[in-house]
Amino acid sequence: MKIIRLKPGKERSLQRHHPWVFDGAIAKGGADAGETVRVDSAEGQFLAWGAYSPSSKIRVRAWSFDQAQRIDAAFFRETLRRALALRERMGIASNGLRLVHGESDGLPGLVVDRYGNTLVAQFGAAGVERWKDVIADALVELTGCPRLYERSDASSRALEGLPEVTGWLRGDGATAFELQEHGWRLGLDIALGHKTGYYLDQRDSRLALFEYTKRLKFAQVLNCFSYTGGFSVAALAGGAGHVTSIDSSGPALEQARSNLLLNGLDPAQATFIDGDVNASLRQFVAEGRQFDAIVLDPPKLAPTAAHAERAARAYKDINRLAFKLLPPGGVLFTFSCSGGIGVELFHKIVASAGLDAGVDGAILQRLGGACDHPMTINFPEGEYLKGLVVMKKL
Repeated sequence: MKIIRLKPGKERSLQRHHPWVFDGAIAKGGADAGETVRVDSAEGQFLAWGAYSPSSKIRVRAWSFDQAQRIDAAFFRETLRRALALRERMGIASNGLRLVHGESDGLPGLVVDRYGNTLVAQFGAAGVERWKDVIADALVELTGCPRLYERSDASSRALEGLPEVTGWLRGDGATAFELQEHGWRLGLDIALGHKTGYYLDQRDSRLALFEYTKRLKFAQVLNCFSYTGGFSVAALAGGAGHVTSIDSSGPALEQARSNLLLNGLDPAQATFIDGDVNASLRQFVAEGRQFDAIVLDPPKLAPTAAHAERAARAYKDINRLAFKLLPPGGVLFTFSCSGGIGVELFHKIVASAGLDAGVDGAILQRLGGACDHPMTINFPEGEYLKGLVVMKKL
C-alpha cells in the first residue's frame, strides 16, 4: 500500500474526520489516479485510507478513518447499502430522490439519483472513477433498478484529469421521465437535463413557494433562471394569478410550458421569456413593473472560495434589482448553490443588496437542500445550497 506522509500540523482536519487532503498538506508520496493510499501524519501515525488524485488540488479524498478497514468491493457495497437505508427511513413521497450524496454518504465524488426504476450517476472524482464498475454492479443489485445512466459531464471532472462521459452503464432505453412530487407532474430528460436531469435538491423549496402563495395570495410571480418551471408550477398550483418565467434556454422553457399542461394549469396565466435575467430585471425596473413574489435561483457562480468575491458581486446585483421590483409586503425567494459562498456570506450579500436598493426586509425562513441531500457535521462544505425567504418591510 502506498503511503502519503503529511507535513507537520496538517493532520488536524483528518483527525476531525474531514475527508479532504489538499496538495499543499502533503510532504511526500504519490500514487496512480484513484489508487487507494494510506495517509499518515508527519510522525507516521495512521490517519485515513483515501483515493489519490494526482491532478486535483484535493489530492486525497478519504474513504475510511478505520485502520482495519479494507477498501474493496465489499466496502463499497456496504457503504452504498447504508446510504440507501437512510433514504428508505426518510419516506420521501416522490419517484425522484437522491440516493448517494458524495462525501456526506462516505463516497467522495459520487452522486446517484433515482427516477422511477432508473438510476443516474455522476462520477466526479478519481477514486469513484476507478471503482466505477464495482459501484455500478452494487447499485443495480441493491436497488433492483435494471437501468443505470451515467452523467459524468460536469466541468469539475477536468480538475480530476478526467474526460466527460455520458451514456448507459447498465441497461438502456428511453431517457425521458415524469417526476412526481407534491402531487405535481414534471417532465425531464436524464440525458439532456441539468445535473442528473433535474434539481431534486429544491423539492422542499418548491413546496415552500406553493405554501406561501396559498397563504399570501400572490397575484404576480417572477421566476428567474426558471429552467423547466418547477417553481412556476408550484406558484400557479398555489393560486398565483400570473407567473413570468425567465431563462436563457429555449428548450427548458418549452419543457416548462409542457409542465404547466401536465398539471392542468392555464397557459394564459404564464409568460415565458427567453433571455438574460439581469437585462430583463433592469428592463422591468425601468418600466416600473412590480411582482408580489420573485424567485432567484441562479446557476453556480462560485464553485470554490477562490471565486467568491466575483460571485458575490453578481449575487448582490440581481438581488438588488429584485428588491426594487417588490412592493412593500412582497417576498423574495433567493438562493445560492455555490459551494464557495457560505451561509453567513450569502446573508451579508442579500443584506447589502437590500441596503443598496434602499429597502429593509424580514427573513421569514431559511431554506436548504432537501433531506435526501444531507450534509454531515464533519463536512460543512456539503451545505452548498442555501436560501432565504425575505419579505420587503411594509
